[in-house]
Amino acid sequence: MAATLCQVMGFLLSLLGVAGIIAATGMDQWATEDLFDNPVTAVFSYSGLWNSCVRQSSGFTECRPYFTILGLPALLQAVRALMIVGIVLGAIGCLIAIFSMKCLKMGNMEDSIKATMTLTSGILFLLAGVCGIAGVSAFANLIVQSFRFTTYAGGGIGGMGGGGIGGLSGSLTPRYTFGPALFVGWIGGAILVIGGIMMCLACRGMASDSKQRYDGMAYKASTQHTIYKTDPRSDPRSDPRSRPAINDSYKAHSVDGRMSNQRFDYV
Repeated sequence: MAATLCQVMGFLLSLLGVAGIIAATGMDQWATEDLFDNPVTAVFSYSGLWNSCVRQSSGFTECRPYFTILGLPALLQAVRALMIVGIVLGAIGCLIAIFSMKCLKMGNMEDSIKATMTLTSGILFLLAGVCGIAGVSAFANLIVQSFRFTTYAGGGIGGMGGGGIGGLSGSLTPRYTFGPALFVGWIGGAILVIGGIMMCLACRGMASDSKQRYDGMAYKASTQHTIYKTDPRSDPRSDPRSRPAINDSYKAHSVDGRMSNQRFDYV
């Protein structure tokens, strides 16, 4: 029962973590404009892995996708790859975890096979969570470096003194800070890691339950004073009628005609 509960809870947490990583990957607010001491307040800009957006004070928002791949920073491309790999691993882990659920009957599948599948899904969830956390942390490191070395005279998220992401560069380039997508990705990756650990623990419990147990029987040795009695009705020797006929022809006859117990061998 404990293994089943741990498995179900791990699966639900992992499913929630995968949803968090997917949401973080699709969000555009990975890096938001720092409004502290910002001389421009009529325009608010933010960017993500796929788009760079500008929102005006009137409420109009315009997003521009990154039309280039080779022109983007290498670290941004690495973050994209990590998030996509995390999503793929999480999806495969969810698919395997569905078929490994102990509360679901899938034909004649043994518990040992389900335990192995549970361990596999747990490892995939762990790897997916690590990929998500690594990708978000790498992008956060990029923002920190850009924030430290960027002034309103030049530079941007693209790096030290380089162009900004999606054309956000010029003589008045704003500084960026952490966006909501980073926190969603961190939380989703942490939940995935917790779910993967719970799935691995559930595998250990399922493996111990699947071991075969043989019921033993205790035998007590008989003592010297033990007397065994048989049922007279079941003993053929107790019935005179069931006794076989004895051939007395081998016994010798005495002179007076009586039977003797002496035996004679004739050659």
